Amino acid sequence: MRFRLLIPLLVVFSEITAKAQTTEQNIIRELIESMAENLPEDYDFSELHERLLYYRNRPVNLNYTSAEELKTFIFLSPLQINNLFEYIKRNGKLIDIYELQAIEGFDIETIQRLIPFVTLDQNTINDKITLYNILKYAHNDLIIRYERVLEKSKGYKELSGNRYLGTPDKYLLRYKYNYSNRISASLILKKDAGEYFFNGPKQYPFDYLSAHVALFKTGRFKKIVLGDYSLHFGQALNLWSGFAFGKSPEISNMVKNDTGLKPYTSSNEYAFLRGIATTVNLFKNIDITPFISYRYLDATVTKDTDGLQTINTINQTGLHRTSSEIENKNSTSQLVYGGIIQYHLKRLNVGTIAYQTHFNNTFIPGSGLYRSFNFTGTDLTNLGTYYDFTYKNFYLFGEIGKSLHSGTAFLNGILISLSPQVSAVALYRSYAENYHNFFNQSIAEASEAINEKGLYSGLKIIPSKSWSFSFYADYFRFPWLKFRVDAPSNGYELLAQANYTPKKSIKTVFRFKMKNKQQNTDANVPFNYLDDIKTENYRAEIKWNPNKSWGFQNRLEMVNYKKGTVSKEHGYLFYQDIEYSPLSSKLSANLRVAYFNTASYNSRIYAYEDDVLYHFTFTPYSGKGIRTYANLKYRLAKQLDMWARYALFNYNNVETVGSYLDEISGNKKSDIRLQLRYQF
Repeated sequence: MRFRLLIPLLVVFSEITAKAQTTEQNIIRELIESMAENLPEDYDFSELHERLLYYRNRPVNLNYTSAEELKTFIFLSPLQINNLFEYIKRNGKLIDIYELQAIEGFDIETIQRLIPFVTLDQNTINDKITLYNILKYAHNDLIIRYERVLEKSKGYKELSGNRYLGTPDKYLLRYKYNYSNRISASLILKKDAGEYFFNGPKQYPFDYLSAHVALFKTGRFKKIVLGDYSLHFGQALNLWSGFAFGKSPEISNMVKNDTGLKPYTSSNEYAFLRGIATTVNLFKNIDITPFISYRYLDATVTKDTDGLQTINTINQTGLHRTSSEIENKNSTSQLVYGGIIQYHLKRLNVGTIAYQTHFNNTFIPGSGLYRSFNFTGTDLTNLGTYYDFTYKNFYLFGEIGKSLHSGTAFLNGILISLSPQVSAVALYRSYAENYHNFFNQSIAEASEAINEKGLYSGLKIIPSKSWSFSFYADYFRFPWLKFRVDAPSNGYELLAQANYTPKKSIKTVFRFKMKNKQQNTDANVPFNYLDDIKTENYRAEIKWNPNKSWGFQNRLEMVNYKKGTVSKEHGYLFYQDIEYSPLSSKLSANLRVAYFNTASYNSRIYAYEDDVLYHFTFTPYSGKGIRTYANLKYRLAKQLDMWARYALFNYNNVETVGSYLDEISGNKKSDIRLQLRYQF
């Protein structure tokens, strides 16, 4: 029966395999662009990108993999991962990669994304830890990057007062070592624009330094990490260091793929823990992850009436350019310690989290009624539990968290495969206004998962191999006040997207997105009342590859913005991308020419931009003008690659670009970026 099934699948898969010839770079780009809209502009995607490139060169064997390893592929849902293992359990090991089409929930789009990173070949992998092996078979990756804005901004022209004390150059050096996913190590040095280089205060010698050493699969010790690391557990409600993906057309990403303990290799200067952590298998189905972290944080520290130092805010930018930013650098310490116990069954996973956070200075909430429920004190204890359960085509998940002596937060959701063509997800969340947590990155409309209740539902339909449709609706309300919102408020967000791929070389996307939320009126009135803010986005784009060397992309996006009774603002963006990437050539390049026209920053439009390897740009287009950039990659030698990038904003009818210390005289802002990568 199984072999008869493979015959018709060969026909279907001939087209899938052809489509899968799309480079991993394009796959990564599409994934990142679909998820980046609800993330901070400075989100660092390098870890995700690097992990996918690693598996491109060293594919995962689907017959010998684990759920934890497959969770690193963010485009796979937990239900798809479970269905893969159920299929192998029933039918035995996969004989051919074509069999993926026979597994429930694996649509053509998912398979196209997965194929570049997986294999069924039973190649012998030498992963025994010996001195000879770790020297001979390891992979070393060294990256050196330089960048700067070419125009001189106001912050570098000032001779006194508040100004940038360093140079406008930005440097990054990153070294990574990996031996067969058994041993890893990294060293990252970074200097941002405006910071001192070597000779500044509080530098060692770069402004930012990160490092780790990690061991994997050593007896009962699944993981041991010394240095910088991250913890991703449950649905990001209790313990998730760093950022987590939110709402996107990929509705299955509403379910977090928790990967547990991981070494930290990003250049983001805030989103990590520093110390030692390990995951140990106590019994067959029980793992425990104890951890301890001690690090210094940037904070605005002042003295109260008794002369004691208090924390007003934690600064997360990692920038130390001015005298005040340098003064705030490492001004408070954070100690975090605790553990996670996980219980695994065939269809059920349950985890319990408990940890303590201690600061050497006391948190005091600032002025403003909306801050009434903010955390106060030096110590915070967080307790929580999470679960996921699979039954046939249903995947149930949830998490509850409690900050001791204050509030509670919880969420519950379900992911359903209604048929091979239709999947749906629903999620309800309730976060108390006094729920306190410094490692909370759960799904939320606001920047923090507190003071919010909401109901999300999403639907994905793939009626044929050419068409796919995504829809979601999210209703949310905020029971307490917020910044610039002086009353309880509510809102909603809607999205509808259609993808049409008539043949392997052409893909079109049509999208409508609408968001309605509330904010204090801009009118000059004695008492603030709330106005509705309504934003509508319309997008149409087409990508086509006439041959294996050339690729083109066009996008037109329009936006309408309206607050209260004020007239609507309108904006639009149109761009043309051209890519040249012949398979056998040492040279590849891409460029963009874009024209944008928006009434103000309120009607800005975001767009992903191609960049040098491991650097990602998600740029806001506002005002009126032309945006252009060009990227060049050249292979200098077998293991040595070079990238160069030039980008320019040319605005119409303006005398300055930027604001405050970043203000530039004139109507242009341009930057360059150079990078070398040596693999050995």
